Amino acid sequence: MVAGDDGFDRYRPSAVGEMLRDRPPMARELPVFDPDLAPAEPGPLFVDWLVQALEAGVLDPQVMTLSTVDADGVPDARALVLRDVDAAEGAWLFAAEANSPKGRQLALSPMAALSVYWPPLGRQVRVRGSVEAAPPAVSAEEFRGRSPGARVASLVGRQSEPLGSLAAYDLAADEAQLLLDADPALVAAGHTVYMLRAAEVEFWQGDPSRRHVRLRYTRTGLGTGRIAWTSTLLWP
Repeated sequence: MVAGDDGFDRYRPSAVGEMLRDRPPMARELPVFDPDLAPAEPGPLFVDWLVQALEAGVLDPQVMTLSTVDADGVPDARALVLRDVDAAEGAWLFAAEANSPKGRQLALSPMAALSVYWPPLGRQVRVRGSVEAAPPAVSAEEFRGRSPGARVASLVGRQSEPLGSLAAYDLAADEAQLLLDADPALVAAGHTVYMLRAAEVEFWQGDPSRRHVRLRYTRTGLGTGRIAWTSTLLWP
C-alpha cells in the first residue's frame, strides 16, 4: 500500500493489492455443509472431510500448519505432515525432532494449534489443545516406517541451523545414508511423535456468497479422563 500525500494514514492498493482484489477467493461451486448432520465428536468429522479431500484430488491434504510459541511468547508457525488421527480420543499426531525449534518450543509450552485449508473444497479445520510426546517405541516405529529419503534427512538433523552451502548438506546426507545402510533399523536421536489432544476443533465451510458455516466443538471434562464434547455454530 502507498501512503496518501495529505499526511494522514490513508492508503490506496498497490499493484499487488489490485491483483489480489481481482482474484476473489472461493469464486467457484463449493460443497454444502449441514451442521445438523454432524457427528457428536470432531474426530469422525475430520476423518470424513480428510477422505473427501483425498477423493477430490486435493494436493497434500495431510499437510497442516503447526503453531507454537517461543520462550518470549512470540508465535511461530510452519507446515508439517499429519501422521495420524485418533478419532475416538480427539487427538492429532505429528512428528518432529525434539531439538528442533518446534520441539524446543513444545517442551517449554506444550500447547499448540493445527490448521489446514483445502482450497478446492473451501474447507478449513482448526485444532487447539495440549501436546504430549508419545513413548519412544512409538516414535521409533513411526521413524522406521518413513521413506529412505525422509529417514536420511532426519539423521542429518541440525534443523533450522545456518547452512554454509547446499554442498555441505549433500555431504552430510551421504554420511547419513552410509549409517542407514549399515543399520537399517537406526532411528534418529530426538525423533519424536507428538499427540495434540484437542480442547477445541472448528470446522469452517466456505461459501461464495460469504455465508460461511462454522461449527466449533469444545471438549468438556478436561483433566477428568472423561471425553465429551459440546458443539455450537459461530457467526461467519
